[in-house]
Amino acid sequence: MKDIFELEIVVNLEDIDVLNHVNNVVYVKWMDKVAFEHWAFLTRNNPLPQFIWVVLRHEIDYVKQAVLGDKITVKTWVGETKGFKSERYMEFYKNNDVLVKAKTIWGMLDAETYKPSRIRENVLNVLQPPK
Repeated sequence: MKDIFELEIVVNLEDIDVLNHVNNVVYVKWMDKVAFEHWAFLTRNNPLPQFIWVVLRHEIDYVKQAVLGDKITVKTWVGETKGFKSERYMEFYKNNDVLVKAKTIWGMLDAETYKPSRIRENVLNVLQPPK
C-alpha cells in the first residue's frame, strides 16, 4: 500500500468563481499547498533545507464540482522518483466522490544554485520510506 498523506480543506468564498464552484486554478494552488505540507511532514525529523522543489508538469482531470462550504479531503502520495524528478499523485474528495485527480512531475533543485539536483538515497528514503 502506498504511503498516503491527507489534508482537509474547506471551500471559502475566495475559491468560488462566476460559475459558483471552485475555480480550476484554485485546485492548482491547493496542489502546491498540499505538496508543501506533505514535504514538511516527511522532513519534520530530518529537514533537508538544501533542496527545493519546482513543478515541471501538471496533468489534471476535473471530474465533479465543489461549492462554497464543502469539506474536501486531499490525498497525495509519491510515485516514481529518479534522476532529479519525482511524481506526485493527488485526489480530491467530497465525501467518497472524486472531484479531481492529478499527477504532477516535480524537479528537485539545489536551494542555493537553483540547478537540478539528483535525488539520492537520503531524499529517496524520505519520499518512499522502506517497507
